[in-house]
Amino acid sequence: MKILPALACSIAVIGFLFAQQPAPQPSISIEEYEPKSTLVVTEHHPTHAKYPFIDIHNHQRDVSTGHLEQLIKDMDGLNMKILVNSPVNGSYGDATKKLVTAFRDFNKDRFATMTNIDFHGVDEPGYSQRIAAQLEQDIKNGAIGLKVWKNFGINEKDSKGQRLHVDDPRFDQVFEVCAKYKIPVLIHTADPWGLFQPMDKYNERWLELKMRSGRNHWSASDPTWETLIGEQHNLFRRHRNTIFIDAHMGWLANNLNELGKLMDELPNLYGEIGAITSDLGRQPRFAHKWLVKYQDRVLFGKDLYSVPEYYTYFRLLETDDDFFDPIRKYHGIWKLYGLDLPDEVLKKIYYKNALRLFPSLNSAGFPK
Repeated sequence: MKILPALACSIAVIGFLFAQQPAPQPSISIEEYEPKSTLVVTEHHPTHAKYPFIDIHNHQRDVSTGHLEQLIKDMDGLNMKILVNSPVNGSYGDATKKLVTAFRDFNKDRFATMTNIDFHGVDEPGYSQRIAAQLEQDIKNGAIGLKVWKNFGINEKDSKGQRLHVDDPRFDQVFEVCAKYKIPVLIHTADPWGLFQPMDKYNERWLELKMRSGRNHWSASDPTWETLIGEQHNLFRRHRNTIFIDAHMGWLANNLNELGKLMDELPNLYGEIGAITSDLGRQPRFAHKWLVKYQDRVLFGKDLYSVPEYYTYFRLLETDDDFFDPIRKYHGIWKLYGLDLPDEVLKKIYYKNALRLFPSLNSAGFPK
């Protein structure tokens, strides 16, 4: 069978075009996408803080001698002068006393610990008085603060299965004890707003929801973010003589104007910067101005203990570096920019504000 010249030419052209097409490449997921930046800029990689600092939000469960010896070595390398332990939820009474004793016996100048609320028996007669008395005893035993975990408001329920609200009046006496002894309350309420929203293409926390499905609060069984944060703010307003340190900046580091308004209203409210570097680092100019303005109201906290992750905090706070990697990609798919904070602001965030709010901490060795 003969092929006409025109047809043969067409076949040849089609064959040539197909030959020029690149071979199909396998698609990758957003989790796998890790582009290497070609940007060439000045970089700084501090591995210790410019000034000694106090970490007021840290979780240490192991108080064995070997672990604490290694912890001191780590702290010395980071320039961390004091670590304030935020004990695992359920540490009160004897558990708190054991923590206080272990830290004091090892090195009372480098460690301190908080205590927790006992949520058992919330409907029993005299519950409010009992937990307030327990907190008072924990303070007398050496606890320097009260840590309230995010289970309060989300998971904790009464005997009827009803959710315990963050502003539940049954806990008023606890917060009044804190006011009486002037011990701060480090309170973690809710999670980032995006974790309470639909897991769709508009959600900037989509990757976190994909990789950490247990953090998905888009469910009829969970209260809304607005409900939880509203209850928290009601608590702050009702106990104006109590010092509250809003963990993770109250999940308002992505809305600093709103957080500023709240701080203007409530002189008893402070914030700490654990786990929100990705929010501060994407708005370096405004975050710089905001932290300068509210420099007396912000403390250093890391939350999850990891030596290399402290380096990102130092780089964020101290340098003017452009376009560097966040600690965790799933906190937001963007780069960070250094805030280049003035020395006096750094000193306040690193240690001065903590020494003022926790006067029992040893101030020796900190610059004046």
